[in-house]
Amino acid sequence: MYRKVYLKKGKEESLKRFHPWIFSGAIQSTEGELEEGEVVRVITAGGEFIAVGHYQIGSIAVRVLSFSDVTIDDEFWSSRLRSAFRMRQSIGIVDNPHNNTYRLVHGEGDNIPGLVIDVYGDTAVMQAHSVGIHQQRLAIARCLVEVAGDRVKNVYYKSETTLPYKADLGQEDGFIVGGSDDNVAMENGLKFHVDWLKGQKTGFFVDQRENRSLLERFSHGKKVLNMFCYTGGFSFYAMRGGAELVHSVDSSAKAIELTTRNVEMNFPGDTRHEAFCEDAFKYLDRMGDRYDLIILDPPAFAKHRGALHNALKGYTRLNQKAFEKIQPGGILFTFSCSQVVTKDNFRNAVFTAAALAGRKVRILHQLHQPADHPVNIFHPEGEYLKGLVVYVE
Repeated sequence: MYRKVYLKKGKEESLKRFHPWIFSGAIQSTEGELEEGEVVRVITAGGEFIAVGHYQIGSIAVRVLSFSDVTIDDEFWSSRLRSAFRMRQSIGIVDNPHNNTYRLVHGEGDNIPGLVIDVYGDTAVMQAHSVGIHQQRLAIARCLVEVAGDRVKNVYYKSETTLPYKADLGQEDGFIVGGSDDNVAMENGLKFHVDWLKGQKTGFFVDQRENRSLLERFSHGKKVLNMFCYTGGFSFYAMRGGAELVHSVDSSAKAIELTTRNVEMNFPGDTRHEAFCEDAFKYLDRMGDRYDLIILDPPAFAKHRGALHNALKGYTRLNQKAFEKIQPGGILFTFSCSQVVTKDNFRNAVFTAAALAGRKVRILHQLHQPADHPVNIFHPEGEYLKGLVVYVE
């Protein structure tokens, strides 16, 4: 059976509230020298079982897989994957003829810490954020194909950049089930290329689907600027919404190439769109005041709590520049995907930016991640995406 991790006295309180992380400072001792990624049973100072999970080196020492004393085997993975599928079916996102793109597993939000699975057509892209999940990747992929039936034929494993670098696993990305050259998926009737080979995250930002739909409703007749456009999701939604022009900006030439291809696939020959490979702040400095709808969706400015102060300064500076340039009566969609930045942190940064720019601003919408990125009620840290739609006088 699994080796044991013993907690210090009183350190089981968060586990009694079903929080799925055990920090290294809560551990009194371990049964032998544990290997990173192995499954362990967690025992309280009083000698009682309380959880089973993956051991790892670092601040988070155990990611809890279950609060029941179960065996982590194929039956366990299948059960968790079936639960994830049932939830997506209940919200109508599986087997949708207009949308074959969704997140199937969202880590702690689906009670599988360390695992992300995004589905693009009949290909699932799996990403491990812990050594334990990495070691179980083939079993999980096998169970995934079985549970999904004919929905998933291929599984691409993409974890080179997400696994702890100190683990020295020699990980290489690639297909671990099947294989496919078809990287075109559909979201709300719009098609796009997914760069699961070299792209960020799993190849597309699935978490902005509902927010892109909202933007579409605001876009008619607007001059739209999509900053940090990545593969152009907001851009082609704006075009379908009837925007007068759409400009996409990203510092990555690869992202600009994908944006251009995605726009052309949905709107061939449409001259309303133009893409620019340029630093965001430099573009904002020189762009003038021609836009009346701006999207700011930057990469995470803070990866850890120590970077929070500088991140908030960055969000303030970025939004201030947008507020200074946007047309009167303009609308700004602005986001933070930094987990350590709270909703209040982000709102204060945006309000500070508005005050510094001397603009009157009203909140129209407060945005968040969609339902296929659920937040475990016992793990509020899972609520990472926050956004505001504001009207600027």
